[in-house]
Amino acid sequence: MAELNVLEVKLAEVTGLAMAAKDSTKKVRQLTRGENDDLVETLDRMAQEAAETQERCTEAASGFEGKKSAILREAREVKQKASDMRDTYLDEDADALDGFEFLTMAEAAEVGHWGVLEVLSSEAGDRNLVELAKWALPLQQRHLETALSGAKTLAAEEDPFEAA
Repeated sequence: MAELNVLEVKLAEVTGLAMAAKDSTKKVRQLTRGENDDLVETLDRMAQEAAETQERCTEAASGFEGKKSAILREAREVKQKASDMRDTYLDEDADALDGFEFLTMAEAAEVGHWGVLEVLSSEAGDRNLVELAKWALPLQQRHLETALSGAKTLAAEEDPFEAA
């Protein structure tokens, strides 16, 4: 099995987080359906953008001679860890607000990982990854803002004095 360097592991991490984001937005969509149609549409767009991110990351992994399989194996491990966290946080009692609060945390993690990949790829002089990070980082920042905005929208609909 090919040994991965720090840059390749970071590419695997953002790939795995994109994989998990697709599933997480679908899960939160289920929790939101019937409560807020605008947020459901937003979640559909976020899921599509997560799928595109995954595709672009997989394509970038192809540029690492003999390491694509190892990068994608590591990505699947990251996806599983993120999915386990999601399933723990969004248990059977979860509602749409819980879902958007979770997405806020998940999107913040993606922003952080993409920022690190941007620095590492720049230091490595890997123009392909630099361009990928320049494309993905603003997208992830928008996703974070969107998730936070959705959480606030749903929170504004809550009665703060209702029994939890």
